Amino acid sequence: MTANPINLFEYEQLAPNHLSKMALDYYSSGAWDEITLRDNRAAFERVKLRPRILADVSQLSLKTTILGQTLELPLLIAPMAFQCLAHPDGELATAMAAASAGVGMVLSTMSTQSLEAVADIGQKFPHSLQWFQLYIHKDRGLTRALVERAYSAGYKALCLTVDAPVLGQRERDRRNEFVLPTGLHLANLVSMSGLNIPHAQGESGLFTYFAQQLDPSLTWRDLDWLQSLSPLPLVLKGILRGDDAERAVEYGAKAIVVSNHGGRQLDSAIASLDALPEIVAAVDGKVEVLIDGGIRRGTDILKALAIGAKAVLIGRPILWGLALAGQAGVSHLLSLLEDELRVAMSLSGVAQVRDIDPSLVTDISGNRQ
Repeated sequence: MTANPINLFEYEQLAPNHLSKMALDYYSSGAWDEITLRDNRAAFERVKLRPRILADVSQLSLKTTILGQTLELPLLIAPMAFQCLAHPDGELATAMAAASAGVGMVLSTMSTQSLEAVADIGQKFPHSLQWFQLYIHKDRGLTRALVERAYSAGYKALCLTVDAPVLGQRERDRRNEFVLPTGLHLANLVSMSGLNIPHAQGESGLFTYFAQQLDPSLTWRDLDWLQSLSPLPLVLKGILRGDDAERAVEYGAKAIVVSNHGGRQLDSAIASLDALPEIVAAVDGKVEVLIDGGIRRGTDILKALAIGAKAVLIGRPILWGLALAGQAGVSHLLSLLEDELRVAMSLSGVAQVRDIDPSLVTDISGNRQ
């Protein structure tokens, strides 16, 4: 590595030196005024820790289980499109780093490496956890084929993104007229349908793709159809309300990801962490709850788990690691988070992930949870 970052913020500071302006703006931008993008981070800073003292933390364990499968720490890599913009190996490098570290990976429908190639890496690790993130296309035959391919390749769950009936307005992408550079394509789609990101005059090509190809008519009733396509458990990503979480349980979801799409969809939407307590209460232990958005430190993971998440997902920092050093950068970044979580748990008086509880944190007003 050309630099030696010691935390995720330093990775972010160095990443612009390794990315084109179009790639950097695509990865880093949020919707409209980027209020939610900023608030995702601020929400974690508002919550404070209440450490226990004189607790035996000599035998620390970060292990947890998600949908019955063990992870070495309560972390998954969020689905992110176009990772080859950051490094030629893209999603393959991310998959190798994730599997080596014992964390989960959610592969995007819009990946620049094929779902089969990424799954092949996971198969080399007996306990690898890989989920496939799904967008429902207007062409339901195409959607069916994607699900069947994911199941056949060995993915452990379908992660349906539910907060994108249309794409949020990301003005930096619009100004750049975002399009994939020559040589990159939608690896999961081009072989089946020839689909790729179009060049759109005065607009983001991705915005145009969503408008042309994705199905804005999707409703709760379509979940039965989706679940009929394979035996894979369904995870719904993009829930911010307790009543929606309750409906997710009713319609058979096995897990929920509390998410505002990294501040990239509806600007001024509630920060993921602020939405978490209501959703945890609403599902009342019936399904596992995960969260993404703004997680940059081991203390952030600890706070999310204390409020009730079973695990967290991280997104943009992975791209910064890829940009700096490919697989080595992602692996180093994951090890930094693991080390920080170890220290945070030790100093908070908890030796096991299962011992993390709401008494460890205040709410945003400074009160105990």
